[in-house]
Amino acid sequence: MKNSTALHWIDGQWIDSEQHQDSIDPATGEVIGRYADGGAREAAHAAAAARGAFADSPWKDDRALRARVLNALADAFERHTGALVELLSAENGKIKAEAAFEVGMVPSKLRYYASLVRTEYGRALEPKAGSLSLVLREPMGVAGIIAPWNSPVVLMIRSLAPALAAGCTAVVKMPGQTAQTNALLSAIMAGVADLPSGVVNLFSESGAQGARWMIESPDIPVISFTGSTATGRAIAEVGARRLKRFGLELGGKTPMIVFDDADLGATLPKLEKALTVFSGQFCMTGSRLLVQRGIADAVRTQLAARLEAVRVGPASDPASDMGPLIDKPNVARVERVVEAAIAAGARVLVRGGAVTEGALARGAFYRPTLLEVSDPQLDIVQKETFGPVLTLQVFDTEAEAVALANDSEFGLAASIWSRDIDRPLRVARRLQAGTVWINDWAVVYDEFEEGGYKQSGLGRLNGMAAMDDFIQYKHIAMTPGAA
Repeated sequence: MKNSTALHWIDGQWIDSEQHQDSIDPATGEVIGRYADGGAREAAHAAAAARGAFADSPWKDDRALRARVLNALADAFERHTGALVELLSAENGKIKAEAAFEVGMVPSKLRYYASLVRTEYGRALEPKAGSLSLVLREPMGVAGIIAPWNSPVVLMIRSLAPALAAGCTAVVKMPGQTAQTNALLSAIMAGVADLPSGVVNLFSESGAQGARWMIESPDIPVISFTGSTATGRAIAEVGARRLKRFGLELGGKTPMIVFDDADLGATLPKLEKALTVFSGQFCMTGSRLLVQRGIADAVRTQLAARLEAVRVGPASDPASDMGPLIDKPNVARVERVVEAAIAAGARVLVRGGAVTEGALARGAFYRPTLLEVSDPQLDIVQKETFGPVLTLQVFDTEAEAVALANDSEFGLAASIWSRDIDRPLRVARRLQAGTVWINDWAVVYDEFEEGGYKQSGLGRLNGMAAMDDFIQYKHIAMTPGAA
């Protein structure tokens, strides 16, 4: 793509918009590029292209083509890993190791769904003599994918790969905050020769007009959205009028339950990373620490020391442990949340906060914060902060730990730390969460489903179940040889 402005990729063409915006490096506040800012017009154009490709291209019927393209996409992403990591770090703020982790997950997801294309099947049965019934799995049509800014590369692919494997075509709304990265994603896909024009259509948008058009359109029967619970509820409310299919991975407030027999040498480094990876801007951030009383003093002291030692800085500095938040308004938002919690009675163990001194003050940096709370109903415990802010609660019994962990409208993930043989699995079965890690955190496999209980979402991503949102079943009843 030769144009200096990051453009949309629709129907195999680079498309401009009437409105342009600046792309900002959150570590420095500097402009790193310009991008075409899309909306309803671009969404409608993309949907028309996707409808045409679904109707007229061989995509929905040719499994060999779909598998070949998904594998070719995996190869293409591997070839461009370095460029993607550099651009994602500059535009999103992730330190290099985190950006490499995100980008590195993409090829295996594409290859996993390429394998499912050739191995999934329907079923056939003779329900009675002389009759034959077939059940076919058919693609829904055009899939609408709305990706978030916090991990735009892998979370877009996490929805797109199963949609393409199912035989759907796609309209992808990407966040304006990562428009330069979005354009590189599009260029990588555009280089795959066997991908028919219009099968994948991607536009960037700083607002929500294009996304709203997708949700309201009768031409997009399924929406896959990753983002906040509040936005997910609004999407579901609007889309329900069209009886749309939804896959929603929404907010989380992950409890990290540490029992008094836990190996603190192994646990504490993971507790630190569970808070600081992606600067706490992660739906599975370990933001609620539940500690058994017998080790509470040790955890307070040692974890506080670790968090105070975290080095915030730009991705360009190899010494940085944690990058910036996505922008300055989010720094101000997180600071208001912390101040309100302290005013409501939270005890400060580590008072991080906005970086206001030196060169880093130009960026959107926020140091890790640790607050101890005794009231589980405080907003800081119940609401998603989406920043590097951790609450600590002390419990006495296993039953109390389970009750505290489940005392939330969220149920995306949880973590249990114990050297006991039986207790972790026993507790895991009682937790209301779609993913539970034992003596670990943020372990994700392409082959195994993830998703939320309660207000953390609908449906599942990863694994075989991820294709379910994009497939409908058709029963064909036959009476062979009948006049």
